[in-house]
Amino acid sequence: MTAPIIPGAEPWSADGTNGHGALVLHGFTGNCNSMRGLAEAFHAAGYSVELPLLPGHGTAIEDMLVTGWADWSAAAEEAYQRLAARVDKVVVAGLSMGGSLTCWLAVHHPEIAGIVCVNPATQVNEDVRALVAGMVEAGETMMPGIGSDIADPDATESAYEGAPLAPLLSMFAAADEFGAQLAKIECPLLLFTSPEDHVVPPTDSDHLAASVSGPVERVTCERSYHVATLDYDKGIIEEDAVAFADRVTAS
Repeated sequence: MTAPIIPGAEPWSADGTNGHGALVLHGFTGNCNSMRGLAEAFHAAGYSVELPLLPGHGTAIEDMLVTGWADWSAAAEEAYQRLAARVDKVVVAGLSMGGSLTCWLAVHHPEIAGIVCVNPATQVNEDVRALVAGMVEAGETMMPGIGSDIADPDATESAYEGAPLAPLLSMFAAADEFGAQLAKIECPLLLFTSPEDHVVPPTDSDHLAASVSGPVERVTCERSYHVATLDYDKGIIEEDAVAFADRVTAS
């Protein structure tokens, strides 16, 4: 049985005025709370917005145990199709695993006008994969959570307190698959990276920047940790992302 949605985690859909759209995707064990500010910034600038709540997220962690990459990517695809059906051009933005989903969509939809990735997960640490696989084989289902990696003490992410292991392995397997196809991404990329990130190493951003075929703009989030969209640099992310979207949808 699905638990009630955590307050603030609700999905959001809104129509805009400029004929273009922004699909905004949250991360692993997180929810729409972490990306709502960015989604609202896009909408304030005239964009139609889809901010989906990925399956198993934003309720109770037990709901996430039975989900995986196939469910999350299907939800991202559905949200993209809903948005693309009512606008001329679409920009996709994602945080962490949402950044992974953003890249996955860009691989499969070359018509996307541009993508924005914030501390995206694009590579798999083999030691971590082996550790997680060993825990699953031993019958364990969870490990300590990865949420709320934020420098600002006044900001919190309403993510789950734990990280479900089998879903995590599914994300690793997907990273292997779409990671081998990053060169297919030819649309412009705006890439935000926190040098001090305790969840996803900054080298994942380096790997993405070096692998795509399109133009790359990079911004360093010096004052923020992993969840930079809720951290000290959130204003910079929102302002730069909207300006980037304006540029790539104007051409």
